[in-house]
Amino acid sequence: MEPMTVRELLTATGGRLLGEEAVAERTITGVETDSRAVHEGDLFVALRGERTDGHRYIASALETGAAGCLTEEVPQVLLPGKFYIQVEDTMLAIGQVARAYREKFPIPVIGITGSVGKTTTKDMVASVLGQKFRVLKTEGNFNNELGLPLTLFRLTAQHQICVLEMGMNHFGEIDYLTQIAPPDVAVITNIGDAHIENLGSRAGILQAKKEIFHRMTPEGMAVLNGDDAMLRPLEGELSPQVVFCGADRPAPYAAKEIRQLGSKGLRCRVITPKNDFSVTVPALGGHMIYPVLMACAIGERFGMTGEEMKAGIEAFVPTKMRMNVIHQGDITILDDAYNANPQSMRAALEILSQTEGAYRAAVLGDMFELGDLGPELHRSMGECAGALGNIDGLLAVGELAWNIYDAAHQSGITQALYARDRTAAKELLPNLVRPGAVILVKASRGMAFEELTREIQRLAPKA
Repeated sequence: MEPMTVRELLTATGGRLLGEEAVAERTITGVETDSRAVHEGDLFVALRGERTDGHRYIASALETGAAGCLTEEVPQVLLPGKFYIQVEDTMLAIGQVARAYREKFPIPVIGITGSVGKTTTKDMVASVLGQKFRVLKTEGNFNNELGLPLTLFRLTAQHQICVLEMGMNHFGEIDYLTQIAPPDVAVITNIGDAHIENLGSRAGILQAKKEIFHRMTPEGMAVLNGDDAMLRPLEGELSPQVVFCGADRPAPYAAKEIRQLGSKGLRCRVITPKNDFSVTVPALGGHMIYPVLMACAIGERFGMTGEEMKAGIEAFVPTKMRMNVIHQGDITILDDAYNANPQSMRAALEILSQTEGAYRAAVLGDMFELGDLGPELHRSMGECAGALGNIDGLLAVGELAWNIYDAAHQSGITQALYARDRTAAKELLPNLVRPGAVILVKASRGMAFEELTREIQRLAPKA
């Protein structure tokens, strides 16, 4: 982080400086919300959470080396040489500071949202742009009201482009994120069922995702999935330039001659208004054409050549637990345990069915935030697994996942197993782990299925 003065913090937040006026010209060189991770010169932000209250740790953070803090309370003791800025809401204040810090850097922002594929698209766009520019991108799941500001604090004078993932599960969240970092290019990957419990319907999900356009400049560009029936009508609705990407319908950024390469990924021909080239995509699934095409649309927007974009695509590395291929002994694990919703789980099952192996099995868990549709949508996953025709085994884990198990069993998967939790699942995993097996692991983040991935690795027979 580049230095920021206390005076700049006061201007950004409208806060009240407590204690010594002489500290107003002091600077911070970092922002931290965890008192255990504070470094010398940091601003400590005292946030209130469900389990703890950061205000309890202000003194320890300052003693560890923080230069000052944002607080909603007036501490009983003010340490000499430290600054305290009192604000009404520290979560809101950290966003205000992030916006002021972002405005120091006159570089483009690419904002990416969607029901499925946000992280993959973010990683692909950053990989392509990285062939020409110094890129800051969202890491991990830092895509919310706290994560996005913390990402922006990693900006330095060396960066030339910022690629931000923007997540949400309620109306207004993406609108808030665009207040902090208005996008010059806005991407919607697709509209699915994720968070439908909170948003009511796919139409509601679309409205929430469209908030990403609220603060685009008139010369901004929207990059959309042209094969998504809910996104196509936006062409006549948006004032910025709209670019569609896809394969099923005519689009200026299109993928043709798509060929699956098993665990090595896929190969396709990319056709754009300025380029036409074939490329090997080092990631699984036909849906990978969309991140590729969206990255190319953005790459051309910033003057990249076909050779540069191809190199970026082929250098792509997915975020951990996002359909990572793990070869362990004589088995292959398709580790897609980071998160799940009906669209991404269906896509993952299709990838499993297309992957060569002596035995194909899926370890599937609960998908959250589906509301009243939860049982029905879980059941459809079991039906999908059975309909693919070549999935040999399935282990469903969790309360809602019983519907996956029941539907899979009735759909013809004879080795369909069920466990209520991860502990019980570990007892059943030996039934699936065998020489030559390909095993998919997928569930919502709260199911913590990385624990089952590790157990499969432990059980794997030697090659």
